[in-house]
Amino acid sequence: MSEQSIAVEARDLSRRYGAVWALRNCSFELPANRIIALVGANGAGKSTLLSIIAGMLPATSGALLVRGRPVPGGGSTARGDSAGSRVAILAQDKPLYRDFSVADMLRFGRSMNRVWDQRRALSWLQRFDIPLDRRCAKLSGGQRAQVALAVALGSRPAVLLLDEPLANLDPVARTEVTGELMAEAADGEMTVMLSTHIIAELSGVGDHLLLLDAGRPVLTGDVEDLLDSHVRLTGPRADQPPGPGAIVQAQHTDRQSTFILRQPVPPATYAVVAPGWTAQPVTLDELILTYLKAAARPFRDMETAA
Repeated sequence: MSEQSIAVEARDLSRRYGAVWALRNCSFELPANRIIALVGANGAGKSTLLSIIAGMLPATSGALLVRGRPVPGGGSTARGDSAGSRVAILAQDKPLYRDFSVADMLRFGRSMNRVWDQRRALSWLQRFDIPLDRRCAKLSGGQRAQVALAVALGSRPAVLLLDEPLANLDPVARTEVTGELMAEAADGEMTVMLSTHIIAELSGVGDHLLLLDAGRPVLTGDVEDLLDSHVRLTGPRADQPPGPGAIVQAQHTDRQSTFILRQPVPPATYAVVAPGWTAQPVTLDELILTYLKAAARPFRDMETAA
């Protein structure tokens, strides 16, 4: 990717809390103006990574760049003086002042940010019928999430970080919000990085994936390309699959074997010629779970050996 097309770049990024590494030797490039799905189990390092990108937490070692600019330690709700490197983060607790009205929160957002787009913030609230005169304490959990999103969007970030943002929304609202965020990213030259450990939330949302496990990236790339490059082969019991590719997962019974392979070109270009074998595409849920299990396998093997 060219420098202009990279939103976030990590170079051997690490963060340690005492003897525990939350992130270790992370290197990746994330494309600009896309929806990035940041996925991993609880404790994988997702929130730590977002905090470093936002400038709220320093890295122990390595480098983190947003639109080619190094990220310093420390920061505020929206970090960066340059329009091209501004970052906004919406944390899990979606902090709002309970005694403020919705309109008060927008005024607060305007006073706290060097760049502010009142029209954009109001437009978001109007899409979801959020009353401006109601106190935040009187709003539902889903409505409070919308107000927090409006404040974040009003700061006109180049990168918007969302840490478990959809937990308070019902399934219908969740679909509407993710659709609107995709439109904002496409129209507003904004990269959205959405962190979640709930794989079901990702359906139709992220178009680029960063999968963390134990503080390390184990899979990254465009979702369509990743799905196209993996295939599930099922057939008679065998030690090796009848097609090319790296084995990500192998499962066996007495009579049957199933392999998930990562192939150098889309599986559609391969014909399974071995008798009794079938080839099927891999779903996003299956792909993520397969890599998480594969990443955990060496740790289980070491525990067994010990």
